[in-house]
Amino acid sequence: MKTVIIVESPSKSKTIANYVGNDTVVLATVGHIRELATSGTYGLGIDLANDFKPNYKVSKGKEKVIKELIKQTQKSNVLIATDPDREGEAIAWHVADILNLDLDQDNRITFNEVTKEAVLKAVSEPRKIDRDLVHSQEARRILDRIIGFRLSKLLQQKIGSKSAGRVQSVALKMIVDLEKEILAFVPQEYHLLHANFDTFIADYSQNSSKSVKTEIEAQAIINKLQGPFRVKDIQTKKLTRASNPAYVTSTLQQDGINKLGYSGSRVMGIAQGLYEGKEIKDETVGLITYMRTDSTRLSDEFIKDAFGEIARLYGKEYIGKPKVGKKKANQQDAHEAIRPTSIKRTPELMKPYLTDQEYKVYKLIYERALFSLMADAIYEVTSVELENHDEIFKASASKLVFEGHHKANKNYEPAKQTLPKLAIGDELNATEITSVQQFTKPKSRYTEASLIKDLEELGVGRPSTYAEINKTLLARQYVEKTKGSLIPTEQGIITSEALDKYFSSIINTEYTQFMENELDEISVGKKVWNVELMDFYKRFEPILEEAFKDMVKLPPKEVGELCPNCFRSLVIRNNKKGQAFIACSGFTQKPQCTYTRSIEEKKPE
Repeated sequence: MKTVIIVESPSKSKTIANYVGNDTVVLATVGHIRELATSGTYGLGIDLANDFKPNYKVSKGKEKVIKELIKQTQKSNVLIATDPDREGEAIAWHVADILNLDLDQDNRITFNEVTKEAVLKAVSEPRKIDRDLVHSQEARRILDRIIGFRLSKLLQQKIGSKSAGRVQSVALKMIVDLEKEILAFVPQEYHLLHANFDTFIADYSQNSSKSVKTEIEAQAIINKLQGPFRVKDIQTKKLTRASNPAYVTSTLQQDGINKLGYSGSRVMGIAQGLYEGKEIKDETVGLITYMRTDSTRLSDEFIKDAFGEIARLYGKEYIGKPKVGKKKANQQDAHEAIRPTSIKRTPELMKPYLTDQEYKVYKLIYERALFSLMADAIYEVTSVELENHDEIFKASASKLVFEGHHKANKNYEPAKQTLPKLAIGDELNATEITSVQQFTKPKSRYTEASLIKDLEELGVGRPSTYAEINKTLLARQYVEKTKGSLIPTEQGIITSEALDKYFSSIINTEYTQFMENELDEISVGKKVWNVELMDFYKRFEPILEEAFKDMVKLPPKEVGELCPNCFRSLVIRNNKKGQAFIACSGFTQKPQCTYTRSIEEKKPE
C-alpha cells in the first residue's frame, strides 16, 4: 500500500519528497481548503441556534486540489503533516473530514523542522488528530468571525469605518490611548546636579527622582556644598549579564523590524521560506525550525552540537547553560525556539544559496540561538557614595572581567569612566558642580516592534497574528506610519472612541487576555468550546443591539468635488465588504443619482 503525506505548501512538499521513498507521494493543500461560509444569520456561517455549529465551504479555487487529494489517497495510508500548531491541526481535521478518514486512526504527524531525520521520525510515530486543539482553533475562528462581522457592520453603517476585530481593535485602542496621553502631556521642569572630579563624575542622589524642580532649588543645593566631599561608602560586587534566549515569533519580528528595517510580515514570510526548505548544493533542506512559537526551549541535541561549536570557536570556558525562559501569558510550549536545524550550516556557508534578505534573517536566527548558549559576561561594578553637608552624590564604574557571550556578539559598551582607588573617609575636592535644566518627556509613540512587544507581554492575541494586525491597521487607514512611528488617523480615533463608548467591557486588554486563556483551556480539554462561545455571545449581543440603536450615525465624508451628473457633493461610502468608493450624495435623495467611481479612478475632466 502506498503512503500519501499531505502538507500545506508546495515548497514544503518538494523538500519532504526528497526524504521519503518511491512508495510515498507528497501532496500539498496549498493553504486552507475550507473556510467558514458567509451564509445564515448575519452572514456569519455559524448556526447560532445549534450550539454554534460552523458551516464550512470549500475555499475559492480549491475544488481541483480536493479532487486530486481524493484521487491520490484511494486505498492509501494517509499521513497529514500540516504545521505543528492549532491552525495546522484544524487544517489536518478538514483534510481528514473531506477524505472521509477514520479520526480514530493514527493519521497525523508533526515535526518542528523540515529535515530528513525529523520527517522520518514523525512518519514512524503517527498519532490521532487532537480534537481539543481543533476545537480551540474553531472557537478562535468563530469568535473572530462574530466580533469581526458584527462590529464591522455596525461601524460601516454608523461611522463609515471599514472593519473591527477582536485583537485588531484592542491594538488600535492601545495606539489611540497612547496618542491621547502624549497630546495631553505637559512637560515639567527639573534639574540634574553633577559633581565633577579629576577622573570621574558623581550624580546627585535625587537625580533619578527628578525632585529638584527649579533653578532656585538647584542653586540652593550647590551653595550648600562647601569644602571637600567625603567618601561615605564603597561597594564592589560582581554582576553577571546573560545573553538573550533564542528567538520566539515576537522577538524575531521585533529584531527584524529594528535591526533589518523589514516589516513584521516580511520577516515572517522570509522565515517561512527558510523553514520549508532551500536548495543547498544537491539537496533541499529546511534551514530553521518552525517559526510560529512562543517557547524558548532548545532540543538536547542542538544544545550538545552548539556547545561543541562554542568550544571550538571560543574555548570551553565560554560554554554556558540552557536558558529557562520566563513563561509568558498563554505560552504554548509544544515547540522549540526558532533555531537553525544544524549548527554546521553557518550563515557564511549558506550565503551563496540565499537572497540577501534571507541571509540576514538566517544570520539573526543562527547567531541568537548560538549566543544564547554562551556563558554569562561578568562585570566588576564599584559604587561610591560621597557626602557633603548631608547631601549625597553617587558615582559608579564597571569593568568587564570575563567576556562570556560578548566574546561573540560584541554588544556591550566600553566603560564610561573609571574610579581612582578610594577608601572610606577619603576627601575629594570637586573641580566643578553643575546644574543642567531638563524637561520631562512624554512616552514614545508605538512602532511596529514596540506594539508587538506590548501585545505579547499583555497576552493579547497570538504572536503569529501580530504582523497581520499591524498590516491591517495600516491598510484600513486607522493608523499612519511616520518615521517608523504608528500615529492614529482621525478615522482611527473616531473608530476607537466609538468602540470604547459601547464595548469597553470587551474591547480591552484584560478581556482579550481572558479569552486567550479560555482558548488555551479548550486546547487541553479543560473547557468546552461551544459553552465558552455561548457565554461570550450572551455578553456581546445585548451590547451590540444597544450600539445599533444608540450610536449616532455620522454623515459621509465629502471629498471636495461635485458630481459630474447632478452637481451635488461627492462623498466616500463603503460597500458591504468595507471597501471605500466615491459616490454621489444624491444616492439617498430625490431625484436619486447613482453616480459612483472607485477611489483610484481619476476625476472626470
